[in-house]
Amino acid sequence: MTETNALPDRAGVGFKPAHFDEIMGSEPQIGFIEIHAENYMGAGGPAHRQLETLRERYALSIHGVGLSIGSPNPLDREHLARLRRLCERHPPASFSEHLAWSSHGDVYLNDLLPLPYTEQTLARVVEHIDQVQSCLNRRMLLEKPSTYVEFTESSIPEIEFLAETVRKTGCGLLLDVNNVFVSCTNHSRSPSGYLAAFPIEHVGEIHLGGHDCDRDDTGARLLIDAHGTPVADPVWALYQSAIERVGPLPTLIEWDNNVPRWPVLAAEARSATAILDEARRKCAA
Repeated sequence: MTETNALPDRAGVGFKPAHFDEIMGSEPQIGFIEIHAENYMGAGGPAHRQLETLRERYALSIHGVGLSIGSPNPLDREHLARLRRLCERHPPASFSEHLAWSSHGDVYLNDLLPLPYTEQTLARVVEHIDQVQSCLNRRMLLEKPSTYVEFTESSIPEIEFLAETVRKTGCGLLLDVNNVFVSCTNHSRSPSGYLAAFPIEHVGEIHLGGHDCDRDDTGARLLIDAHGTPVADPVWALYQSAIERVGPLPTLIEWDNNVPRWPVLAAEARSATAILDEARRKCAA
């Protein structure tokens, strides 16, 4: 099985075609680019030509949003075949997907929905990850999305569920620090406590993104993982504590909505780079 934790321990960005000319013209000091797999499953065209050009300069991370790893139904074999062809055409240094379900029958939902953490769910997730890794012949990273509800039938603590999934499949983890902050705030838990218990030794990539603040029906604070604003200060603080604990890790700035001009996104990447560089200096001292 191909090892896919080969991204450089530097800051990367989620690639948006509107930024292509500026990236090529300025050659920014970013470590890698990341794309959503489903945006590149077509046969050809400008999108693939841009990606081929970028791959000559930067490592590639492919991030899936449509496999529906947590679905009770079998994986969509056609979708998985398209994903395999994409990875063969543009071999990534890393491939990741979500611990969520996003389809029911032949209907795809525009969301990443949570799972109950039970033995039955664990068995299904393990089966699906094994199938994906076997089909792609590469190790995948698993990301736990932000959550807004929890299931009363859950019988396995979330972090234990993640660790057991890694143990049974050999997959790695993608740690989205914004997701940690959003979920823990929504469920009245300590983000720093969650992060301290997280099996960070299995993390192959970190994501950083922005969130929106709202109120639920009771008036309580509700955070939404919106990916449309700069990284918030408390998320930067959590990220810095994680990097101080484990050392530099590949870190993506994820900005998918209200996409800013390139200099704004590049500035976020430089902020992550500064934290990574400081960790490198401390490791070398």
